[in-house]
Amino acid sequence: MIFPWLDSSVSWLIETLDIDLDSQVGTAIHFFIYDTIQITLLLIFMIFIISYIRSYFPPERTKKILEKFKGIIGNFFGSTLGVISPFCSCSSIPIFIGLISSGVPLGITFSFLITSPIVNEAAIVMLFGYFDYRIAILYISFGILIGVVGGFAIDKLKLEKYIEDFVYNIKNANIVLPKMNQMDRFQFSWQETFDILKRVYKWIVIGVFAGSIIHGWVPEDYLVDIAGPDNPFAVIIVTILAVPLYSNVLGTIPIANALIGKGMGIGTAMSFMMATTALSLPEMMILRKVMKPKLIWIFIGITTVGIIAIGYAFNLILGVI
Repeated sequence: MIFPWLDSSVSWLIETLDIDLDSQVGTAIHFFIYDTIQITLLLIFMIFIISYIRSYFPPERTKKILEKFKGIIGNFFGSTLGVISPFCSCSSIPIFIGLISSGVPLGITFSFLITSPIVNEAAIVMLFGYFDYRIAILYISFGILIGVVGGFAIDKLKLEKYIEDFVYNIKNANIVLPKMNQMDRFQFSWQETFDILKRVYKWIVIGVFAGSIIHGWVPEDYLVDIAGPDNPFAVIIVTILAVPLYSNVLGTIPIANALIGKGMGIGTAMSFMMATTALSLPEMMILRKVMKPKLIWIFIGITTVGIIAIGYAFNLILGVI
């Protein structure tokens, strides 16, 4: 628990309202209030810091960096730059188009596209706030890895012909990198902090609310039977069920935390988070505007297999350490 004072304050408030803290209602209310405030405080602090760092990497510079690298190294940089981008899967697609039209190899752009929704600075804050540091580090590492491997596989398959022709015909003007002094960077960081919070806060509230319901009312035996660590098919089932869903990663983290608390395997919960954010239906619909169906299905297939493998690897590694 990061903020003991906040836990005590929320507990005092619930008891003042004459609600039993150990009841289902009391447990759910405490979960919702504490987690919402905790996440907000952490996000304001960390998004500001990381936005300041990102002020040195505007989209124009990102394109210029990625243009310099080829092969697996390029996939790694594409995936890593996806981590520091503040975009959800749908809003990262214009960046994807810009990278393709700039001549960045298709596999590298897919590394960016895969990792960007799975891991970002706000998600990193929440992962360390909700989970053991080992789980947070593994999730971030695997999020980058799936982008690297997925992008590398797509590059080797030579699928450029399945990108719609108009993307290659977009003409990029000479890039002029914006210059910032320190005051500009601080202003940019504050603006980014509030813009990101405004954009994702509904997902946070929805996720925490859903987590509080699971935390207070969902029977443990039900989840253990379906998605517990003893079910060898749990990762596959949860990943496939998550594909049609859509949520920002920030909304899925509280849900995953509550599911783990009710008995779901950690690797299974991590696969659920990744599949929900990286393979959403709205993203596939937008991708259809810029690529042909065959490439979309290949992208879904590679990413789904990667997420399932990561779920099992998660469970295996955590079982050892």
